[in-house]
Amino acid sequence: MAGCVELLTKGDADPDLILALGGPPARWVVTGEPPGPPYWLRVWALRGLLWAWDARARSAVDTALQDEAWRVREMALRVVARHRLEDAVTTAADLQDDPNARVRAAASRALARLASDKDSA
Repeated sequence: MAGCVELLTKGDADPDLILALGGPPARWVVTGEPPGPPYWLRVWALRGLLWAWDARARSAVDTALQDEAWRVREMALRVVARHRLEDAVTTAADLQDDPNARVRAAASRALARLASDKDSA
């Protein structure tokens, strides 16, 4: 989790972590080939937070929900939904108006997941 937050906030992490999170598209970290767009590191870091969660990552997820790259915002919404981050409901609602259709869909899914938790309570 700490490595994912470091990668998400500073763009730097252990090469083995980057490779584990990114899979074959991240082979550049060991081959020395040119990397892809830098937003992929943030996407991969959020992917890691889907599985390795701690509340200390919350601030980094908040920042990711406002990222300029739509793929980062989409993955951050998946983290919100998976970990039921209820305090992100307003931001998720706002992202239903995002210019990107995939972000809008992820926002709707996150809100539905958060609402279902309230309905079952």
